[in-house]
Amino acid sequence: MAQLFGLSRTRSAELIGRGLVQVDGADVSKSDRVLPGAQLDVTIPVEADPLEVVPEVVEGIGIIHDDPSIVVIDKPVGVAVHPSPGWSGPTVVGHLAGAGFRIATSGASERQGIVQRLDVGTSGVMVIAKSEHAYSVLKNAFRERTVDKTYHALVQGHPDPHEGTIDAPIARHPGADHRFAVIDGGRPSVTHYETLEAHRFASLLEVHLETGRTHQIRVHMSALKHPCVGDLTYGADPTLARRFGVTRQWLHAVRLGFEHPETGEQVSYESAYPDDLARALEVVRASH
Repeated sequence: MAQLFGLSRTRSAELIGRGLVQVDGADVSKSDRVLPGAQLDVTIPVEADPLEVVPEVVEGIGIIHDDPSIVVIDKPVGVAVHPSPGWSGPTVVGHLAGAGFRIATSGASERQGIVQRLDVGTSGVMVIAKSEHAYSVLKNAFRERTVDKTYHALVQGHPDPHEGTIDAPIARHPGADHRFAVIDGGRPSVTHYETLEAHRFASLLEVHLETGRTHQIRVHMSALKHPCVGDLTYGADPTLARRFGVTRQWLHAVRLGFEHPETGEQVSYESAYPDDLARALEVVRASH
């Protein structure tokens, strides 16, 4: 197979394992020999490109603001910002394409116009560039840390002190590629927080990000031993999550402020808590 079709031995073995290879009409194992006169039948499926942007209108994505330069959206939970290997669900860029929005072409093909990201499991406000100029200006604003990124997080327990700054480097977790951790030598990461409400089992925090590392708030709060309620990936109590009816991390991007790339005016956009987080917060407030 490797000689006839130019496939790697690993790819050939994979096709055999999937039952896509036959010799004289019979399934084979990867060590079987193909003898003179035998007929070798191989089905090589056309694999979908995991980075292809598929236009698809996604229910639940709200448009907060739209002008020729930018579009500001309210991203629901369960939606990725752009396609990536291993993700087959809905995406923000796919929704915008399906809804007829023309966005900037700057950036990698699967994330053109994207100047920031939110986790699949995190909801809230985010901005996408529609013009090339807006893309350049906003990318630089995020890089220079002039964008006001405000989140609300419901965390277990009561952080001490009630407000403070977490300055701790973040890198991929050495034992789990899908997780991150506070690790010496990681990328500099700074999170500012203050307590808005303190309840018996949990505290509602307002969080401002100075940097924008992947999973930054989740990692930093976990490192403080106060993980986001429902964030089982980073050590949250599953019993508490069930009690409050939370099936994902209680984390929401509530406000985004920046200088408009065309007008230079300081603008700010907000997103209300989605229903699942609002209900959980009410349960927490009622717990005694």
